[in-house]
Amino acid sequence: MGISAILNIAVSGMQENTRSLTASARNVAGVTTSLPGTSDIDLGQEMLDATQAEIGFKANATVWETGADMWDVLAAIKRD
Repeated sequence: MGISAILNIAVSGMQENTRSLTASARNVAGVTTSLPGTSDIDLGQEMLDATQAEIGFKANATVWETGADMWDVLAAIKRD
């Protein structure tokens, strides 16, 4: 697997985590605008999902940064 593939996988992961966090945020916003007792959204689960998306995004961002650093090192070696 090449470094560019690693970077692409990390970006895909960050995009998926962003979609997940957006979905949780919309669900929570829907609860706050609905009539009391009419929502079947579990706020505890939504907070867990949001936290999981945040942790996943940070992990993928770290992978991306490491891949970018490796790319820089390889480019410097090639120049020398």
